[in-house]
Amino acid sequence: QVQLVESGGGLVQPGGSLRLSCAASGSGFSINDMGWYRQAPGKQRELVAIIFSNGISKYADPVKGRFTISRDNAKSTVYLQMNSLKPEDTAVYYCYANIRRDYTQITQTYWGQGTQVTVSS
Repeated sequence: QVQLVESGGGLVQPGGSLRLSCAASGSGFSINDMGWYRQAPGKQRELVAIIFSNGISKYADPVKGRFTISRDNAKSTVYLQMNSLKPEDTAVYYCYANIRRDYTQITQTYWGQGTQVTVSS
């Protein structure tokens, strides 16, 4: 059973920083791309950042220059360093990973449970 477990959300003042983590647990799998989405109240879920297995990353325009995505393949973990946070970054952040099971060679998308990020003074 593969699970993604997130941590690191919370309340921060505008201009502050937070670091989110998302670890995949289980065995017998390999991870393709990983990333983060967010969903603010009353809005659709939107892609924040993605990182591929070769380390190439892409960002949504609103977070470029402020957020940095990284991954530790040995720990099956993806991180999101968020700097210069703004009130409009307030949302529930969800990590995802496209994981291929070694036994079946089937790839499917797994999601974390979501973590609240609130940016407010």
